Amino acid sequence: MSKQVTVAIAGLGSRGKDTYAPTAKMFPDKMKIVAIADIDPKKVSDVAKEYGIPESACYTSAEEMLKEDQLADVMFIATQDRQHVKQAIPALKKGYDLLMEKPISPDLDECRECVKVANECGRKIVVCHVLRYTPYYTKLKEVIDSGVIGEIVDIMALENVLYWHQAHSFVRGNWRNSDTTSPMILQKCCHDFDLLLWLSGKTCDSVSSFGNTYYFKKENAPEGATLYCMGGCKAKADCPFDAEKIYITSERTGVANGKTGWPADVVAQHPTVENITEAIKTGPYGRCVYMCDNNVVDHQVVNMNMTDNTTMTLTMCAFDATGSRYQKFMGTKGEIIADLSENTIKVTPFGGETEVIDVSKLASDFSGHAGGDSRMVEEFIDMVAEGKEPEGNITSIERSMESHYCAIAAEKSRLNNGEVVKLDSLRS
Repeated sequence: MSKQVTVAIAGLGSRGKDTYAPTAKMFPDKMKIVAIADIDPKKVSDVAKEYGIPESACYTSAEEMLKEDQLADVMFIATQDRQHVKQAIPALKKGYDLLMEKPISPDLDECRECVKVANECGRKIVVCHVLRYTPYYTKLKEVIDSGVIGEIVDIMALENVLYWHQAHSFVRGNWRNSDTTSPMILQKCCHDFDLLLWLSGKTCDSVSSFGNTYYFKKENAPEGATLYCMGGCKAKADCPFDAEKIYITSERTGVANGKTGWPADVVAQHPTVENITEAIKTGPYGRCVYMCDNNVVDHQVVNMNMTDNTTMTLTMCAFDATGSRYQKFMGTKGEIIADLSENTIKVTPFGGETEVIDVSKLASDFSGHAGGDSRMVEEFIDMVAEGKEPEGNITSIERSMESHYCAIAAEKSRLNNGEVVKLDSLRS
């Protein structure tokens, strides 16, 4: 049996505390959490108690933890976007291999520096493009690689952002403002660029892009709207973005209906109707979506020209009722329609019958990003335990950089009225 890998976690937000930490219970023979850090002492206390971490191994920030000598074999970096590289570089120099939440950084110079230091230190960084690890996309990759539709000539991809997810994360929440985090097309869609490049086996030459913050701004506030949803808003009854609906009364996400996980657990620790109600009265997640300090786009389209002169388009839109991903692959011998919301892959060779692959029958666990979260962590831990180099689905930082080049080029194009941006101008 491979050795048990010890883990230090920097950042105990939704990803660090609720996604990555629980994998220690799923694979107790493979990994053990031995140190944690977060600026919220309540989160540190909860995780320490749950995983038996002594007070001496609990830290008030990643920076404080990084003052110590190496505490574990690996570090999970699950802090905010602009903190990743500043924490990764000292961690690499201390000897940690890293599992890093995406994106690496919105700053390409920081991304390059991170790659450079990792190579100099002989350490490995895996970036959390979790969708690669799902049963769904693993099967889709297998079908494409079989050659059943021939050579891919064009891909049409949709990133449908659920309307209340947009309100929660990108209007009211941590990723609302690119000045403090990342552009929407990088934060949300580096997943999508990574998938398109990996699934097709292609490299992007250039992009153009359009999009803006169309709806979530003050001039679109309905008559009678107030700064907070619980502040006597007269538009509340007809507003789908009403915080009380999303966090308390919704059948899908409301604590009154027993939904105490994400997104409610971001608003209040150990969510109840009472503490959620109190939190949204004056807290950030109770603000009117038309009166926040958000500046990230709510829709964007990206045109991609590949180095072999094939093409792809990616559309990200926040006005969606279900929230999922959809891709249509058009090849020289047939087409594939991949609809994650239906968990189906439809393969139609030209002149042949359509085969419908029901991915729900291929695995039993689809929790956490369609089953990708725990599989990604396990593959990373196995890679470290066995001393292997990144291979297969594993998203090394070098592979992840290509998705970042696409996203950052798209944002540059968007800000410059859709001008074509050559990716080689960013790679150098």
